[in-house]
Amino acid sequence: MFPQDQPTLGTDARRRFLPVLLLLFVGSGCAAMIYEVVWLQLLQLVIGSTAVSLGVVLASFMGGMGAGSLLLPRLVSARRNPLRVYALLELAIGLMGLMLLYGMPYVEHVYVLYAGRGALDVFFRGVVAGVCLLPPTLLMGATLPAIARRVETDPEGVSWLGFFYGGNLAGAVLGCLAAGFYLLRVYDMATATYAAVALNVAVAAIALALSVVPGGSEAPSEPGPFEISSRGDRAVYLAIGLSGMSALGAEVVWTRLLSLMLGGTVYTFSLILAVFLTGLGIGGSVGALVARRAESARAGLVACQWLLTLAIAWTALMISQSLPYWPILPEVSSSPWYTFQLDLARCLWAVLPPACLWGASFPLALAAVASPGQDPGRLVGRVYASNTVGALLGALVFSLLLVPAVGTAHAERVLIGLAAAAALAASIPLLRSSSRGPIRPSLVLGSAAATVVAGLLAWYLAPLPWQVVAFGRQTASALPQAVPGIHQEKPADLGEADFFCRYVGEGANVSVAVTESSDGYRSFHGAGKVQASTRPVDMRLQRMLGHIPALVHPKPESVLVVACGAGVTAGSFIPHPEVRRITICDIEPLVPQVVTPMFGEANYHVVDGIARENPHNVDGKQVEVIYDDGRHFLRTTREKFDVITSDPIDPWVKGCAALNTVEYYQMCKEHLKPGGIVALWIPLYECNEETAKSIIATFFEAFPNGILWSNDREGIIYDAVLFGQVEPTVIDVDALQARLDRPDHKVVKQSLREVGFGPAREDGLEEGVDLLNTYAGQASMLKEWTRGAQINTDRNLRLQYLAGMWLNSSLDERILRGIRSEYRFPEQTFVGSPERIAVLKKLRHRPTRWE
Repeated sequence: MFPQDQPTLGTDARRRFLPVLLLLFVGSGCAAMIYEVVWLQLLQLVIGSTAVSLGVVLASFMGGMGAGSLLLPRLVSARRNPLRVYALLELAIGLMGLMLLYGMPYVEHVYVLYAGRGALDVFFRGVVAGVCLLPPTLLMGATLPAIARRVETDPEGVSWLGFFYGGNLAGAVLGCLAAGFYLLRVYDMATATYAAVALNVAVAAIALALSVVPGGSEAPSEPGPFEISSRGDRAVYLAIGLSGMSALGAEVVWTRLLSLMLGGTVYTFSLILAVFLTGLGIGGSVGALVARRAESARAGLVACQWLLTLAIAWTALMISQSLPYWPILPEVSSSPWYTFQLDLARCLWAVLPPACLWGASFPLALAAVASPGQDPGRLVGRVYASNTVGALLGALVFSLLLVPAVGTAHAERVLIGLAAAAALAASIPLLRSSSRGPIRPSLVLGSAAATVVAGLLAWYLAPLPWQVVAFGRQTASALPQAVPGIHQEKPADLGEADFFCRYVGEGANVSVAVTESSDGYRSFHGAGKVQASTRPVDMRLQRMLGHIPALVHPKPESVLVVACGAGVTAGSFIPHPEVRRITICDIEPLVPQVVTPMFGEANYHVVDGIARENPHNVDGKQVEVIYDDGRHFLRTTREKFDVITSDPIDPWVKGCAALNTVEYYQMCKEHLKPGGIVALWIPLYECNEETAKSIIATFFEAFPNGILWSNDREGIIYDAVLFGQVEPTVIDVDALQARLDRPDHKVVKQSLREVGFGPAREDGLEEGVDLLNTYAGQASMLKEWTRGAQINTDRNLRLQYLAGMWLNSSLDERILRGIRSEYRFPEQTFVGSPERIAVLKKLRHRPTRWE
């Protein structure tokens, strides 16, 4: 199958093809990164998007890459044609990409059959991720060792290996940007996969063509057996492993912090990753040049690691003490392109220096252990595997253990310690001028001094200001001193009062904060913005999410609340006497355990008992908290509910679109009992008309009888509730008000009055009528307004790309005006006495200040 090497045609014949091979690696890296983005999204839909799920996906991906780099040199003879081996690997990767795309529904079907809870479920998630990702990533990891056999292990050859590494990273940058900003934004995961497959095929075709050109198939002479020749080589492998650990640990920590500051959109994550990969590529290329000319690559590797202690401290300082104070007000311009320029500048300023040093470490490590006559495939495989295993450990340890346990500031201190440990490990071969020579005191003293400096840098690192955790991209508005001499209005989320921090926490999945304003209102912050508060406008919406479905349903005994937040929606079901069981699903344990109890007076202390037992009892109702993302819980539970409410974070946040797809709503329908109801929060702020239409049209695609209830009063527009039943909804206004007037619903009536429904707002107006007055439209009458809207599905996750473009827009008035322009009183939906129906018609026809 593989032809043997042809007679040698000379070194010049081999050299002239090396630039072409470099270009092949650019294409290969581009395809690999597109696959990584697509596969991550596909698997998140199956095994969930919790930190544990992401951890097992990452472990499978990187573990496969490392294993592939080690296995190929052992399984494939060095006498095989390197270009043909490389071409076949690329073709196999493309085939695997297509198999994953079309096979994932079958994987999901099997997973749902056996998924459960606890440690066994985590193991099963790992099995699924491994089955899907290990085969293609083994092949990806094998590509660099395969093509490495096209060069010698002399200084020039090792230098070219560094260039191949840099070219692969350059391609990864292109793939990251192409996937995040074009292929997935404009098309879908299938189109992105086809593009990656086309790259694989093109790369394989060129490699096969080169393999038959005179000089193109020529490989170096037969290598001798590969051995780790000395303790010094082992020290280098240890150093590059520690370097990989610090690199991926830093990527985890800094991506988390920067995404708070820039806004956690898909574009933010793409920019951060692209900058990180750019730095690795630049550093890899520079390191390749240094490895060719430096007298001691090991000295260069040591220097890189010591410089990394300074660079890590630089980035930590910039993120915590500089970037938050840049006078950037995102609401100044709604155009996403201006924001992207600022975000790119901030990422480059903070992240590029250490990324370049990590990139330079790889070719320097190659050169440090290379010697003439070695098998270049095994040389590259061992160094690459050491680096990848370290990176794998870094990503898992920092994301699942260190950050939740000690926070990002302490995690950055550990990063500096890892860089110092890598420098000390790489210094071991340099301690003596010869194997039996005396220890060099200058090197010992220098290492000791550098260690002290690294310790001081770590000691003086400061944590991120709590304002960044709370207000994210609007931090400049929360820190007026950031713009001295310039008067600025605070955005709607901040109000006019000063804020005081009551709690800041960094969980495995998200960073959260609780603040209290000088006028007495308390707010819950997640993803760098206010997600819930005790302000009237927020309290009204949160209770609408609970009370509307609970009152429309004749007997809501079981309730599922997706996303706990301040717990006000979940707590709204406590006063309803029919409710027997409340299940709360939240992705971050810190929220129900720490945050929600801080809002006990507003949420009827719905989760206060969780500290003692789970499930627990609240006023005769069983309340259970599930720590999982809502989609994964619904996909794997067999329980059905009378009411499902969903109050996720904003649709522009990466990953949230999975809770707004047609397929997710179909899952909700499948888990409803007869007559069951789904209620969903949607924002009308921080989005444009196209985004709002996409959210509403997608919901109505699954619930053709759906209703929209708006949270607007006196012309103040904020957000809305989507409401859906399988059957057409008919609401008896008289029966609903009679139910509220019953003694056992006294607390429910009071709960409505507390947020402005009923006589508290307007004399003589009944609570039930006032609540129903929030009706804004339904699917049948909004068809024309939503015509042409982009439907959000599992295959395109269109919403997160659409919403992420326009999160700085403030078009809520225009959006609600467009909805209200289609308004017709729903004679088939509201029934009851002529008097109450007449009141409803009169209320809704009153003009607002913007009509």
